[in-house]
Amino acid sequence: MLRLLYQRCLLETSTEVLNLIYQVWEKVVRGAPLGPLLTAACPHMSSWLCLLMHPAHLQVDVVALQWLVLPPNLKPDKRIRRATGPQEGPTTAPGGGPLLGGEVYLAGAESLNESPADRELLVLRCRCMAAKLLGLLSGLVTQPMPGLEVPPVESPVESYARLVLFHLASKSALQRMMTATVMAHWVTLHPDHLCPASVRDRVLECLGEPLYFDEMASGFTRLQQDAREFIALLRHFGLPLDPHFQATVVLTVDQVTDLVTTVFQGLVQQARLKPKVAESLEEKRRGLLKAAQHMQKDQVTLSTRVQSSLATFLVRLPHLPDKLNPVIRPLMESIRREESPLLQEDSAHSLVHLMDSCVERVPCPNGKVVRNLLSYLCSDPSLVAGTGGSSTAPPQLAAAILTLVNMQKLAERATVRRSGSVSGGGRKGSLQTSQSIESVDDSNGLDDESAQRQNEIQRRGAAQVLSLAAEHFGAALPERLPSLWEATVEPLLRGRNYIDAASEASAGCGATHNGEGELHTKLDATLSPLCAALDNQSPVVRHLASRCLGMMARVRTEPTMALIVDQVLSKLGASDDDIQRRGAVEAIACVIDGLSLGVVPYLVFLVVPVLGRMSDQDEAVRLMATHCFAALVRLMPLDGGGIDDVGGSLSAELRERRAAERHFLEQLMDARHADNYELSVPINAQLRSYQQEGVNWLAFLNKYRLHGILCDDMGLGKTLQSICILASDHHQREQLYKESQRADAKPLPSLVVCPPTLTGHWVYEVEKFVSSRYLRPLHYTGPPMERARLQDKVRKHNLVVASYDIVRNDIDFFANIRWNYCILDEGHIIKNGRTKLARALKQLQANHRLILTGTPIQNQVLDLWSLFDFLMPGFLGTERQFAQRFSRPILQSRDAKSSSREQEAGVLAMESLHRQVLPFLLRRIKDDVLQDLPPKIIQDYYCELSPLQVQLYEDFARSRAKKTVDDSVAGAVAEDQPVNSHATAHVFQALQYLRKVCNHPKLVLNPQHPEYSRVMAGLEQSGSSLADINHAAKLRSLRQLLLDCGIGTATQPEQESVVHAHRALIFCQLKGMLDIVEKDLLLTHMSSVSYLRLDGSVAPGQRQALVQRFNADPSIDVLLLTTQVGGLGLNLTGADTVIFVEHDWNPMKDLQVRTTPPTPHGVILVLIALEFTS
Repeated sequence: MLRLLYQRCLLETSTEVLNLIYQVWEKVVRGAPLGPLLTAACPHMSSWLCLLMHPAHLQVDVVALQWLVLPPNLKPDKRIRRATGPQEGPTTAPGGGPLLGGEVYLAGAESLNESPADRELLVLRCRCMAAKLLGLLSGLVTQPMPGLEVPPVESPVESYARLVLFHLASKSALQRMMTATVMAHWVTLHPDHLCPASVRDRVLECLGEPLYFDEMASGFTRLQQDAREFIALLRHFGLPLDPHFQATVVLTVDQVTDLVTTVFQGLVQQARLKPKVAESLEEKRRGLLKAAQHMQKDQVTLSTRVQSSLATFLVRLPHLPDKLNPVIRPLMESIRREESPLLQEDSAHSLVHLMDSCVERVPCPNGKVVRNLLSYLCSDPSLVAGTGGSSTAPPQLAAAILTLVNMQKLAERATVRRSGSVSGGGRKGSLQTSQSIESVDDSNGLDDESAQRQNEIQRRGAAQVLSLAAEHFGAALPERLPSLWEATVEPLLRGRNYIDAASEASAGCGATHNGEGELHTKLDATLSPLCAALDNQSPVVRHLASRCLGMMARVRTEPTMALIVDQVLSKLGASDDDIQRRGAVEAIACVIDGLSLGVVPYLVFLVVPVLGRMSDQDEAVRLMATHCFAALVRLMPLDGGGIDDVGGSLSAELRERRAAERHFLEQLMDARHADNYELSVPINAQLRSYQQEGVNWLAFLNKYRLHGILCDDMGLGKTLQSICILASDHHQREQLYKESQRADAKPLPSLVVCPPTLTGHWVYEVEKFVSSRYLRPLHYTGPPMERARLQDKVRKHNLVVASYDIVRNDIDFFANIRWNYCILDEGHIIKNGRTKLARALKQLQANHRLILTGTPIQNQVLDLWSLFDFLMPGFLGTERQFAQRFSRPILQSRDAKSSSREQEAGVLAMESLHRQVLPFLLRRIKDDVLQDLPPKIIQDYYCELSPLQVQLYEDFARSRAKKTVDDSVAGAVAEDQPVNSHATAHVFQALQYLRKVCNHPKLVLNPQHPEYSRVMAGLEQSGSSLADINHAAKLRSLRQLLLDCGIGTATQPEQESVVHAHRALIFCQLKGMLDIVEKDLLLTHMSSVSYLRLDGSVAPGQRQALVQRFNADPSIDVLLLTTQVGGLGLNLTGADTVIFVEHDWNPMKDLQVRTTPPTPHGVILVLIALEFTS
């Protein structure tokens, strides 16, 4: 059983299972009789130690190391595997697992698929637990065999000591480290046992031995070979070397580093080398320097691990050595340098144990240890971005919020790291950043990253020690470790204005101290000084005080949150003091980050005050408040009333505020709960129930200065709902200003920005539904001279309607006006945030911002970021942050080659994005709100290509252009690479050509076409022409469709009715195709059909009049439109049939046309898309 448990421990990757293995091992070892236990365990102690020290990259020799193999009939119980949980990975290797034979590696053969860093962690975890098993067993195998009368040659302790000394004499770092770890567990788990003096003395000797470990041998040999080749190369090019750099001399790592830095630079400056020679030498030098630095780093890592494990053993002994420096130094180095959190945590435990043992020691080293730990904790300048750890910020950060600056820097760094990863993804991609660096010493970016990494490691280690110290000493911390208390808490209690980063450690000291003891009560006294520090002029002081409050919120939630609600939120409302608002919003951000899900019970208090700062005049406050609000919105679905649990400690005033603000949350999370809003002005329309709900939602946004997207289906009255809230709000502001003369109620104009086709529509709709007493629209259009004249009239109107292009061109004028409402109709136009139009619109200043669109996301998730960047800048983070957090995982999950992990990440990202944005989106579709509408009839009408179209199609299939496209795409697919831009251009040209062929041969046949002469000659010979509709299958089909709808007739025009049963909208994407439909079909073959035409040739100011004419005159049978002009929100209610002659490249534009508003009869009879087969 012991052999199987030990072997399972060396193979296991699950932390939970490893802990279970130890529990079973402990019960067996402590519960078994000593005699049988010694008989079973002693013969295997040596081989078990060897297994513990086995190199991770080598397969275990199951024969030499007495690996126990189960017979095939003894298979692991499936119930055990299920109990361990499938998420931890299989506990046996494929094909039966190592317990049944097969390849055996430490941490299991499956771990070979992990990245090097992940596998090292798994192997270390197995080794440490196996060492603990042997440590527990060591206390028993060193006891004499019961009932043995013949005295042995040497005692069991001496025999075991000889085995230990053998491994401590080795030059292998792994042997020394694991031996010391086993011994440390021995003396820890059996404190009453005496360790042999020979082992203790040898460990002290090892601490003072400078040694190159065996693990470095192969790398050192390669380094020597590379150094000799480099020296030979220098001599080959005639560069004079110092005599001591002989090719036969063994160079140390420091000498190699000196050779490729100082010596090489001096040689190059003196010599005149050809560019190619200099480039070759530089490449060799970089490679050699990188190898030397890698060797140096590995040596330091191994030395740190070995020395710290030896020191840990000495610390666990009942009596400390006389000289503590050799023991303390390795532990502090481990805290400073150890990259493995597992080993660093072991050193932290040992250091706390050492400080506890030295409390009564004279002289006591604890004061110096604490000072060093605090310096480690405070040495990371990235925590106070750009300040270098100083208490004063540079001038460019004087008005900044440092938490916000840090967040932006972290996002940029993460984006840079991700961009340097392997495009194929997977775990190994994360190593690409370090592997792809060509120059180590010349790269400032790498130096900065390395320094940042070092700061993070030593900060993590120091925080761990201080947290463990707080947990260990508890309420006795001020007395047992006074140096820590005096350095962190006392300065705050004495009211010092300057807060060193060490003040953060005061919160960290109690981070892991369980229970509500005296220590926590003493820490509560720091809350008031920390709150006062939020008003400090220095952004560094405010930043550190905010971080302390964030940590205190984790330790002492109720008193800290009481302070936040009672005092900090009031600072957030100090409209006349930017400093107070910056400090307050930064503190709230840190508290939200510190509490995470724990902030849910207090969420109702924070939302509305933070919401009010999202329109703050100070940019830093505004962005930080937006970030806080975004974090709170994601947690709102979790707020199910848990606030009542802490309600007993709230005052009556706070309880009233809680109830009011809880109602706010209900309205925010569900638009149906919004309070009913009574319009203050008469509207010449009867609102449907869903439209009233939309107005209620818009009024809710207006009340709380929120901004949103109304994305109802086309035809559900987005324009009418917007007009209602516009008119009512303008009237209320006007009345309030007359009564109170309040500056914040001063009447302001509103701006509606829409496509040029809709500007006239908006003016018409406003004049139709609202009296000019309440809304006086100005149609801002025309050439520059005309617009300059209209600018003087803006002050006489309270609503300006302009197109996107005009606002972009006149942005200097529009940006200087403070608007009440800024409404973007068809707002998805700004989906690309990098365009001049999007950047111009984001300069507009408005109290309320609203986007109207039926399709908020047209192409990709990133479209949504640009819309919200207009509504609430910073709500979804920067574009890089949004791409990293939402867009990239969602896109990767949709890839056909995506892994299950990427698919899960995509689902989680999508759910998180939904939670964050859905409160600011209101979408209803016709099927949900207009149940009385009959379903739309959608029909695909198929037709065969004409002989001429088939001829042109097949001619292209045989052409060189077709072959070029196939080769370009096939080559990219074969290499699993994206199609390059040149190949993409070929593809789109080919698709466009084939599309025109399918539409009409006239679109492609011109004098430059290679088949033009032959085709024209054939047509002339047959007595036909390109204008004949028989050469275009679409025109024949379109004619038949119109006849089937009763539009036009095959007989004489005078015999048909003036008004037909059906009226049709005919959409084309290409204006040229619309010309062909009009000239070759309607004018030539269906002259009795009356029609109008709406495309880009119609002036924007005249388009609405044309739409009104078509809707009002039933004698007009057909309206010809382009998708670009006719698919943008026009109320084309006069037709009941929609025909697509061709689809748009963007399916969302067709979708907008498909959702054409209901006809007066309540239905869209037919929606027909023409498709073709050859």
